[in-house]
Amino acid sequence: MLHGLGAVVTVVNDGADERARAQAAELEALGITVRLGDGDTLPEGTELIVTAPGWKPDKPLFTAARDAGVEIWGDVELAWRLRGPDAADWLAVTGTNGKTTTVQMLASILKAAGLRTAAVGNIGVSLLDAVLGEEKYDVLAVELSSYQLHWAPSLRAHSAAVLNLAPDHLDWHGSMEAYAADKGRIYEGNRVACVYNVADKATEDLVREADVEEGCRAIGFTLGTPAPSQLGVVEGILVDRAFVENRQKNAQELAEVADVNPPAPHNIANALAAAALARAYGVPAKAVRDGLRAFTPDAHRIAHVADVDGVAYVDDSKATNTHAAEASLAAYESIVWIAGGLAKGAVFDELVAKAAKRLRGAVLIGADRALIREALARHAPEVPVVDLDRTDTGAMRAAVQEARRLARPGDTVLLAPACASMDMFVNYNKRGDAFADAVRELGSAEG
Repeated sequence: MLHGLGAVVTVVNDGADERARAQAAELEALGITVRLGDGDTLPEGTELIVTAPGWKPDKPLFTAARDAGVEIWGDVELAWRLRGPDAADWLAVTGTNGKTTTVQMLASILKAAGLRTAAVGNIGVSLLDAVLGEEKYDVLAVELSSYQLHWAPSLRAHSAAVLNLAPDHLDWHGSMEAYAADKGRIYEGNRVACVYNVADKATEDLVREADVEEGCRAIGFTLGTPAPSQLGVVEGILVDRAFVENRQKNAQELAEVADVNPPAPHNIANALAAAALARAYGVPAKAVRDGLRAFTPDAHRIAHVADVDGVAYVDDSKATNTHAAEASLAAYESIVWIAGGLAKGAVFDELVAKAAKRLRGAVLIGADRALIREALARHAPEVPVVDLDRTDTGAMRAAVQEARRLARPGDTVLLAPACASMDMFVNYNKRGDAFADAVRELGSAEG
């Protein structure tokens, strides 16, 4: 894109593997200079760096750039700077967990209101394509990671939400404080609403610290009865006490809990956050209900696979950290838990302590399963544990079979690994597929 705009571009990749060489050949055919195997040295004459979000801020290349007074942007910052004068507003979402689902819900609600929109950003659709493409939008539903926000200093959204904060990517950010500060950048310069999670005080603290435009409001969402300037739940109804007249006394019904798919507590919270951003943009209540009803979640997010012998099998392979797994475990009463993988430095004591009363049993897989086994021994010693001493992909079939042995009618066998997948699978999608395949084998054998 930069090359197409007439910039003189040098692409730097600190790798030089087969994939990198293939990419380099494609770019060099366009007349773009590519430098492989050296990600530390600033090319002579560099006036701007646009970085991939995964590169850590402490890379020597960035230190050299700062010493030379060269600005460093991410792709989000570049897209923001290249917007035209009639550009679409951005409704932005970040958080440790739930970002993609919330952004997709938000886009569905905006479409139900008749607005031209798209779910873009960290969700996999480039903001550059959205900003510079031929299709014109009224408003964009934008998912932003902490990495992207770190490199987007001038971003100023119409309204934004931080869904939750839990330790994650600390190897990249260096500390929880730095991670939270980068998440909080999403609120800077907001014009209408800063949406926060009433149950997560850290998100409200970020709102208090943000420098916003005059008149911008703090809007909370809660699974309980909402106070004025909040959205919440009353007797199975999602209600708005923020964007209504006389919010001290009045509330607007938006949708029923049953309209949220699936109606797990953390997903209801996602729906409330999406609704808050949509209402901040002026969307009518009916569109919130219609948009939530039309929404279908992505695969591997608390997805019901099948019932076998009265036991429900649920795939939440996307629960790749303890915070996501905690939300998933809270959605069911009696659980045989399949967990394990790469812990990424996580500890599991708090997760296990909170879930202990819900656990019928646990089946552990993956490289760091011992960490979970030890937490179970400390906080749920009465829960039977199967420790599968294998990391091959066939371990998932064995895990499902062991979970079936432990389960009783009315239980839920829940894949919520609380770990990354790369020790055994290419990604969490492949892990979830392996679980679903193994469950279907149970069902077919039963049939």
